[in-house]
Amino acid sequence: MIVTVTPNPSLDRTYELPALDRGAVLRAGTDRVDPGGKGVNVSRAVAAAGHRTVAVLPLGGPEGDLLARLLGEHGIEAAGVRVAGSTRVNVALAEPDGTLTKVNAAGPELTAAEAESLLEAVRERVGGGDPVSGADWIACCGSLPRGLAPEWYADLVDRVHRAGARIALDTSGPALTASLAARPDVVKPNASELAEAVGRPLLTVGDAVKAAEEVRDWGAGAVLASLGADGQLLVSDDGVWFASAPVATVRSNVGAGDASLAGFLAAGGTGPAALAAAVAHGAAAVQLPGSVMPTPRDLAPDEVTVTADVPLDRPLTEPVRSGNGAAR
Repeated sequence: MIVTVTPNPSLDRTYELPALDRGAVLRAGTDRVDPGGKGVNVSRAVAAAGHRTVAVLPLGGPEGDLLARLLGEHGIEAAGVRVAGSTRVNVALAEPDGTLTKVNAAGPELTAAEAESLLEAVRERVGGGDPVSGADWIACCGSLPRGLAPEWYADLVDRVHRAGARIALDTSGPALTASLAARPDVVKPNASELAEAVGRPLLTVGDAVKAAEEVRDWGAGAVLASLGADGQLLVSDDGVWFASAPVATVRSNVGAGDASLAGFLAAGGTGPAALAAAVAHGAAAVQLPGSVMPTPRDLAPDEVTVTADVPLDRPLTEPVRSGNGAAR
């Protein structure tokens, strides 16, 4: 079973538009609302694959009530912590050519007591004697809401490890770098987040490998790095692997990285087979509308290529030319 932690969840409303014309009154062809936030998306992908998952998250206001109801409809148990502020609502505008415009709300500001309650809720799910305490992985994902210091994730990693569980972390910026000393078992940056962490551009696959190795030197057990259309890297004690898969049409990339992490963890969270599952889930997700998570029938595992012969000199299709000076 996989427990997810989403400190800043959301309701994600997606509108599909024929074109985005600024200043005009636009009519959506279709629209949908999904439970959102990176950890929530991981839980949705795990549930879609038929596995058990629990989502730990703060819930506030009528938006939080709707989020909990939607999670239940997806077969996910919501381990909600009630907070005073309202759960945020994000909006995505999807155009036929795959262009996606997103407006993400800030979300509520959590008090110190609410932040501690969230940590305690995770501890209870991992090692508090609850029937779901046999978690295979804890996946902690997304940005931190206002009121939580960057070190909050590091505290969470420490508590999870003390409870005897493994933890995967998908965040960025100061929250990522502050967590590394606590030694998360897996971190999952995309190329931009990886460049930000090391403070330099990434122009080739080899650049990404070097950056991932540096992040491991700082404490991460393994790095699962998404390189967008180019594929994914897995860098760990056991070696370095590169995987990719063809994608016919990109419909929406919302939640694709989260689906990828879900596939990786559901396949064991280590080694090339888990990397292949990650790429299969990510490739399937980008071909679905909004933040719909893939089911097993959407996957094409036979189309995934995994190799230890990493193409280090291959230029990235979308190179990251600035690391934003965030190196440790």
